[in-house]
Amino acid sequence: MRIVITGAQGQLGTDLQQTLCGHQLTLLDLPTFDLTQADCGRVIVEAVPEVVIHAGAYTDVDGAEGNPALAMAVNAEGTERVARAAAHVGARLIYISTDYVFDGRGMRPYVETDSTHPVSAYGASKLAGEQRALACCQNTLVVRTAWLYGLHGRNFVKTSLKRATERPKLTVVADQRGCPTFAEDLAGMIGQLVAHPAQGLLHVTNAGDCTWHEFAAEIVRLSNLRVPVEPITTADMPRPAKRPAYSVLSADRLHHLGFTMPPWQDGLERFLSAQSKLAS
Repeated sequence: MRIVITGAQGQLGTDLQQTLCGHQLTLLDLPTFDLTQADCGRVIVEAVPEVVIHAGAYTDVDGAEGNPALAMAVNAEGTERVARAAAHVGARLIYISTDYVFDGRGMRPYVETDSTHPVSAYGASKLAGEQRALACCQNTLVVRTAWLYGLHGRNFVKTSLKRATERPKLTVVADQRGCPTFAEDLAGMIGQLVAHPAQGLLHVTNAGDCTWHEFAAEIVRLSNLRVPVEPITTADMPRPAKRPAYSVLSADRLHHLGFTMPPWQDGLERFLSAQSKLAS
C-alpha cells in the first residue's frame, strides 16, 4: 500500500515508519515539507498515495498561546491543504488530533459525539484542523489521542526521569486527569486502522487514566528511583496555556470497531524497558 506520512520525523511519525515499514512509504517533514506553504499538497498528489497519515502539527501548547496565528496556519490551514491533496487523489486521510479539543469540565470519559470547547489556542487550532479535514476529504478518520510519549523526541516521561536524577524531589500537578499514551501503541493501532473503513471521529489512547502526579509516581516507581513525588495544583504552576482538568477519552467506539489498547501502565513499562536498553 502507498502511504504518505507527514510529520514523519516526529515522536509518532518515527514509530509509524517502523510499524508500516512493509508498505511503500513517502516520508514528509520539515524543512522540505512545510505545512504553511500554499503548494505543500503538491508532493502528496505526486506520490499518489492510497492513505495519508497526517501526523505533522504545531504541538507547542504554550508556544501556540503566544503565537496563535502560527498554530492555526499549521494545524488548520496546513491540514486543509493535506486534506485537499488526499481528496484529489482519492486517498484515505487519517488525521491525528488531541484531547485538548475539550474544555475539561466533564465528569466522565468524553465520547466522540460530545461537544468540543477548547480552552487554549493549541486546542482551537487542532479542532479547526479536524473540521477542515472532515470537510475537505470525504474519506477521513480523525484519531484523537492524549498525553503522548515515546522513544523519539521530548516528552513528559523523559523529562520526569531527567529531573528525578537531578533534583531532591519532584512536584507534579495532581488536578489534571487524562490518558497517557505510548506512541508505539498508537502507531500500532493506526497501522490496523489503515485498512479499516472507519470514518469520522475516533478516540485512541492507552486504557485507563490517571493524573500527571500519578503518572510521574509510576515512572519513578518503575524506574526504582528513590525520589519523592509531591502533588501540587495547576494554580501552583501557572503556564501560558490553560489545560483541561479532565480530558479522559472514551474507548467505546474503538471497542465497537473490534480493537483494544493495552493499559497505560503496560505501555509505560515497555517504554522504560526500551529506553533502558537504548541507554546501555
